[in-house]
Amino acid sequence: MTHIEVGNLHYVLPDGRDLFSDVTFRVGSGAVAALVGANGTGKTTLLEILSGALPAKSGAFHVGRSVGVMRQFIGSIDDDTTVQQFLADLAPPAVRTAFRALESAEARMVEQDDEPTQMAYATALAHWAEAGGYEAEVGWDVVCTSAMRSSYDDVRNREVRTLSGGEQKRLALESLLRGPFDVLLLDEPDNYLDVPAKRWLERQLRATSKTVLMVSHDRELLTYAATQVVTLEGHGAWVHGGGFGDYQEARAHRVERLEQRHRDWADEHRRLKDLVRTLQEQAKISSAMAAKYRATQTRLARYEAAGPPPERAQEQNVRMALTGGRTGKRSVICERLELVGLTDPFDLDVYFGERIAVLGANGTGKSHLLRLLAAGGTSGERYDADLHGVPVAATGTARLGARVVPGWFAQTHGRRDLAGRTLVDILGRGDDERPGRDRGQAISALRRYELHAQADLAFGLLSGGQQARFQILLLELQGSTLLLLDEPTDNLDLHSAQALEDGLAQYEGTVLAVTHDRWFARGFDRYLIVEYDGSVSLRDEPVWGEEHSAHL
Repeated sequence: MTHIEVGNLHYVLPDGRDLFSDVTFRVGSGAVAALVGANGTGKTTLLEILSGALPAKSGAFHVGRSVGVMRQFIGSIDDDTTVQQFLADLAPPAVRTAFRALESAEARMVEQDDEPTQMAYATALAHWAEAGGYEAEVGWDVVCTSAMRSSYDDVRNREVRTLSGGEQKRLALESLLRGPFDVLLLDEPDNYLDVPAKRWLERQLRATSKTVLMVSHDRELLTYAATQVVTLEGHGAWVHGGGFGDYQEARAHRVERLEQRHRDWADEHRRLKDLVRTLQEQAKISSAMAAKYRATQTRLARYEAAGPPPERAQEQNVRMALTGGRTGKRSVICERLELVGLTDPFDLDVYFGERIAVLGANGTGKSHLLRLLAAGGTSGERYDADLHGVPVAATGTARLGARVVPGWFAQTHGRRDLAGRTLVDILGRGDDERPGRDRGQAISALRRYELHAQADLAFGLLSGGQQARFQILLLELQGSTLLLLDEPTDNLDLHSAQALEDGLAQYEGTVLAVTHDRWFARGFDRYLIVEYDGSVSLRDEPVWGEEHSAHL
């Protein structure tokens, strides 16, 4: 085991702005540390620096020699990467290098089977063995059996994009937690996981002897698994060693102490400057005061050089103004609706103003239901359509009530209509559901969501949390009376998640939200439970499907 030591890290964005300038902290050996902070403060960038993928402008760090890394994009891989390649990318450097060399040698063998090519292949095989490749494959078989209920040989050539986001995450986590690493850097390891899988992850983190630094916005996971909390804010970092349970209280006390220290520093700075001015005047008429004047000047210079206390965090002020509007008594009516291959036929009435959380394991059809309703539903005929890149098949009826205007929040932020466009351009042009806005109006709206600094950035360049906030802003501006939210809190920082809860509390409309966020789910009226066996039922209390936790 080893610790993580970070000293005075400084990172500058491509446009010349400081992302952070004085990040210093320590994570003790065997600790599970949560890395938290507002969206855009540099949590992912910091993990990339610690993993060696990004250079810092200055500063130093130590993370040991054996580091496993889970990057944020895992869960949304949609290229032709195979399971074998996926696991190799998560392996130690020696295994990764040997695998790539062996893969290249195998490809050349297919193209040209001559003696030099055969010799190169034999050499690559020898290096694979020396690097521990065969031992790694034995471990990958255990990983695949646990995560996918299939042997490594059966799934090694399967494309990762055929796995759900939760399956991708679980496969990566099994590999890293079972791997030969002393330190794990995990960027949002809980995203895409359903609740049984999150509880599995909590148990694994509590039991592991590895040192872990993880980015997460799941308040339940942080409460149960984190032994300390590292906060990025004010261009620096600070550590709370008491876990997440009393973190908010500790942060409030820290903010209060910092405010007092800044007031004290300003008072002393003002006193010294006043004293220098007084002594300057006295020195003009008394040579005896000249020495005291110079000494006080030196003291002031040293005081200013030492600088004020650590920078105060700029408190977030995300103000979501979700308004909604009156609709008919019933907002959603489903009659014998069946999501083909996923659910049995079911009936559902959702009334105006209700908050319904849609719960169930990954792969049971929850997101399909929201996509179908966002498209306006189906009238009874067999329905087959590609809805935002996902094929959805249904029979039965799903319709929206009078004056219902659906607004859809996409789980993976896979909005093709927003790709490559800046935020100002998206707001300026408008669409069928909302009018365009001039630049001043657009900036004003973005400021309420603390996105004004990203006004001229393309949607795809935003952080996950910033993309989530922008999607919620679009829902606000289009005047949706039915919010269809697919995992809305997954990438939201702690403050933004609370701002969303506050916004929904004031919203005059109906909400259906797919969520695995246990904290967020507490605020809902009823719970639509979608089971693995295809049954669908409406309950007054949440059911998280613990019976499937061994697999999920």
